[in-house]
Amino acid sequence: MLIFISFLILTLLGLLAYVRLAPSDPAVWHGDPADRFDFAAAPVGQVIALQGGAALRIAAAEPEEALTQLDAIALATPRTQRLAGSAAEGRITWVTRSNLWGFPDYTTAVARTDQVDVYARLRFGKSDLGVNAARLTDWAARLAALPPS
Repeated sequence: MLIFISFLILTLLGLLAYVRLAPSDPAVWHGDPADRFDFAAAPVGQVIALQGGAALRIAAAEPEEALTQLDAIALATPRTQRLAGSAAEGRITWVTRSNLWGFPDYTTAVARTDQVDVYARLRFGKSDLGVNAARLTDWAARLAALPPS
């Protein structure tokens, strides 16, 4: 019995280490969100909850400026860092890790002609328990509360 319990503990620790230490390849996670979600069909300003993620279409007269502001909001979010991109490039991907286990969620935002498309998704599992939709809702509210530039 002791061997079985030791095996379970080592397996759990190994899985937790993998979740926290697995590399995040920008070539995989920094793609165009329009390849995964039809933003043209999404209502502007409304977070759409998806299985394992969420999407948001933000109307913006100055999309690059909105992306710059969104970058500042994202980087002010606990356990979030930029994986790739910049506002000048027109696309940014952030990684946000869960508090307890460190599960990574990836959020990519792209500046378009008159909008910013934002797509958030999990890396491991099938359900994010609504955390990506909640994060996008928070980011959208904080972006809307900023004074016009």
